[in-house]
Amino acid sequence: MTTLVLKSWRQRLGEWIESPPVRHLITGLILLNAIVLGVETSATAKEAAGGLLALLNSVILAVFVAEILIKLTAFGPRFFRSGWNLFDFLIVGLSLAPTSGQLAILRSLRILRVLRLLSTVKRLRMLVESLMHSLPGIGWTAALLLMMFYIFGVMGTELFGEAFPEWFGTLGASIYTLFQIMTLESWSMGIARPVIEQFPHAWIFFVPFILISSFMVLNLFIAIIVNATQEVHDMELREERERENQRAHDERQEMLDLLRTMEK
Repeated sequence: MTTLVLKSWRQRLGEWIESPPVRHLITGLILLNAIVLGVETSATAKEAAGGLLALLNSVILAVFVAEILIKLTAFGPRFFRSGWNLFDFLIVGLSLAPTSGQLAILRSLRILRVLRLLSTVKRLRMLVESLMHSLPGIGWTAALLLMMFYIFGVMGTELFGEAFPEWFGTLGASIYTLFQIMTLESWSMGIARPVIEQFPHAWIFFVPFILISSFMVLNLFIAIIVNATQEVHDMELREERERENQRAHDERQEMLDLLRTMEK
């Protein structure tokens, strides 16, 4: 019975700290803290209200510490199984580091508290998880892009290196020039047209590279991220349904245990 009551108490505490009102409060404090840290960069504001700003910083940090302690109490070792909890723990831990003497540089790291928005705002959290989920696909797409840069870089050096050594004199210079062309920054009037004036068929080199790098491969990056975002969204929906089913099962089990206890 004692174990059941303890479990129920910690469970209710965890549900409270993860409830929407508390999460909204934490989000509001993070935004307020970001504003305070920005205002502190102004010498005039710091001179006029330095004490108030320091007090606000201390109060907000105390709330963040209390939030972490409550989560540690409610979830126990399970707290450290979540990457977002570890992220919050690290950010708050850095905020508690001394900001004087040789560690004064850590004072500038206080602004990292704003990054806690990534863990408290669901949409931002989903975007970060989507990016992390898409890293393997992005890696292979980047490898494909690097291969294209290498192939066209070697070709450009051999074809145009002697006539345009500043742009294609070496493999490194050619790859850098191709990167500029990929960004479409002055690629036509600044690079392509001068080369085509001397090599009329050079368009056969530039047009395919632009089509592959600027349109096909970069759109492939976007497609991978969009697909990963959809997968993460579907996964969150499944996890939410599983949590609801588990919560209902726990409530039924708790009622059965209570009935058995009453029968005894």
